[in-house]
Amino acid sequence: MSSNAFTPGIVPGRMAAEAYSEQFSDLHPRLDDHEALVAADRCYFCHDAPCITACPTDIDIPLFIRQIATGTPDAAAKTILSQNIMGGMCARVCPTEQLCEEACVREMAEGKPVLIGQLQRYATDHLQEQGIHPFSRAAVTGKSVAVVGAGPAGLSCAHRLAMLGHDVVVYDAQPKAGGLNEYGIATYKTVDGYAQSEVDWLLKIGGIQIDYGKRLGGDITLAGLRSAHDAVFLGIGLGGVNALDAEGADKDGVLDAVDFIADLRQAESFADVPVGRDVVVIGGGMTAVDAAVQAKLLGALNVTLVYRRGRDRMNASVFEQDLAASKGVRIVTHAMPKAVIGNGAVREIEFDYVDDAMQPTGQTLRLAADQVFRAIGQTLVGEDLPELDGRKIKVTETGRTSLAGVWAGGDCAAGGDDLTVTAVAEGRDAAMDIHATLTA
Repeated sequence: MSSNAFTPGIVPGRMAAEAYSEQFSDLHPRLDDHEALVAADRCYFCHDAPCITACPTDIDIPLFIRQIATGTPDAAAKTILSQNIMGGMCARVCPTEQLCEEACVREMAEGKPVLIGQLQRYATDHLQEQGIHPFSRAAVTGKSVAVVGAGPAGLSCAHRLAMLGHDVVVYDAQPKAGGLNEYGIATYKTVDGYAQSEVDWLLKIGGIQIDYGKRLGGDITLAGLRSAHDAVFLGIGLGGVNALDAEGADKDGVLDAVDFIADLRQAESFADVPVGRDVVVIGGGMTAVDAAVQAKLLGALNVTLVYRRGRDRMNASVFEQDLAASKGVRIVTHAMPKAVIGNGAVREIEFDYVDDAMQPTGQTLRLAADQVFRAIGQTLVGEDLPELDGRKIKVTETGRTSLAGVWAGGDCAAGGDDLTVTAVAEGRDAAMDIHATLTA
């Protein structure tokens, strides 16, 4: 990670110290008891609820909302967590406007869905703040499973396996567990150290050991894990960042957006994180929006998000796009980076405007920039991995790879959306298949 603290124009402390807490306050504060009851009362409790079908983890949404409505939020939390053990984080970061809430009958009839995400947070927070863990381990099976990666997929898999009685060792390259939940999500979405508190709560199931500072292909090998354990689950995420294909892209001030987000998440003080005056973010996904919004919140004067296609093709949801615009981020579409200009450090960046076929129109755009963030996709990094499908690990519906005894899920696996909730579902489903295999 690189803060570029010594690059001219990129400095910390652009705002008064007292402004940071307000800037980075909770994006969606938890509903109070009355607000939760009012929100729950809007649910039709559909028999064949389309919201369930739209949820990658198949949570029984009408049931948990009815449980909130009847004053039993802890029961609601157990309904949620039985399907999605990281339901608290997903309530904060899921694009619910594209999933369960988009499918809500209220949304289709009135244009205003039931607040499913906020109700899910209300229930899970209520239970977790009491230190309650509603699940217990089955009898110990004597089987050992290695889980590589302590992100959403890995932790979901580890918890389900531990609950079923297996002993689990989680190996992670970082000094903290959580993966993207800890290092890759905007700070204003997960305030007050929630990612770590959720991990601590999850580990109360018992039977899970986390071994930090262990990178696959360096400190540990897949062959070694297969020899030492009865099964292996790979939840290694995507460790590489796609290169910026533009002249001068190696200049100082051109950074990876994921590193910028991680620096901010791990900083002791927001005021310690340097940011430019004129910031350009290249990309159209959630990471691009998170980086752009946080640059603005840190005090950057001008922040422009540039994407090569139209807004309708952006991976970031309409809600995220509108959030960026509301914070003062300018969004430019149909533009591809052509050249990074500057004497050693970036001073400007030039773009070609392109048509829908990605062909230059002959028009260009030049933006002042002292800091440029790449958010143009990540790639799988590793050697001696199972068979790939394109640029990710090839898996079956239950996460089996081409290697016997090895499963995979989350962002590193082919086929799924790169969402926290999808990773949780894939980790859970792989765990069930691992269990069936080990106990057959």
